[in-house]
Amino acid sequence: MHKKFVAMLLGFAFAAHVFAADHRVFEIRTYTTPEGKLETLNKRFREHTMKLFERHGMTNIGYWMPQDAPLAGHTLIYIIAHQSREAAKKNWDEFNNDPEWKQVKAASEANGPVVTKVESVFVDPTDYSPLK
Repeated sequence: MHKKFVAMLLGFAFAAHVFAADHRVFEIRTYTTPEGKLETLNKRFREHTMKLFERHGMTNIGYWMPQDAPLAGHTLIYIIAHQSREAAKKNWDEFNNDPEWKQVKAASEANGPVVTKVESVFVDPTDYSPLK
């Protein structure tokens, strides 16, 4: 098997083990970017956002970019986990008020916004999900 695929499977197995002990809520977020800004958004996540999420109690689960139109080239989809819906609100409030986040966001948007639309859906895993 391909090494990245094996690593991904091991990552999901580890996540399933970690989450089996509790009942976290998962948040699926979809970001739409202006034309030509997806790489700027990816750079911001890669270099800053993911670390800031962890600092504020959010667990990074996975990040994806659609392959097909109409979403390809300007869409980022990711899943994070929170201890509860109440914790999610607290996590987001703290994240949005973090001085480092404000600085990172401002710097990445020096040439205009990198996100034009944010969609968020909170989900619970099914009883047959590996991430229950």
